[in-house]
Amino acid sequence: MSTTQEDLQAAFAGESQANRTYLAYAKQAERDGYPQVAKLFRAGAAAETIHAHAHLRAMGTVGSTAANLKAAIAGETHEFTDMYPAMIETAKAEGHKAALRSFTYANAVEKVHAELYSQALANLEKETATDYYVCAVCGHTVAGEQAPEKCEVCGAKDRAFSKID
Repeated sequence: MSTTQEDLQAAFAGESQANRTYLAYAKQAERDGYPQVAKLFRAGAAAETIHAHAHLRAMGTVGSTAANLKAAIAGETHEFTDMYPAMIETAKAEGHKAALRSFTYANAVEKVHAELYSQALANLEKETATDYYVCAVCGHTVAGEQAPEKCEVCGAKDRAFSKID
């Protein structure tokens, strides 16, 4: 791999992390009563997304929808079969309860994501309209006409789910 390709990967990772971090900062600023600071963080996050997408395109990583679904399935499957199980064991051994909960929720949800992507790939040529709902507590993603009454991953009530457009 060329140095430029390595630089693109590092830049993509940094910009992606900055986006997510700034969105978390924006939520905290809102809670702390600073709506203008929250707006600034959201603006910064949007700019970081533009940078990340440009780096991703320059790497040649975005392919056809079918190829992208296959890549998503592989990535999600790696997370729930290899990455998170090891992290869960380490968090247990170290007694880090917040990390254990975070990793356990993510692990369960990544299995769901892999299945949803697999279904989308299998039905790509006969795509039908479906709504998706995401739990704000654990990220559980549900396809259907409405959010479930209770999240099957974390137990949150239906009001924790947001409809994704």
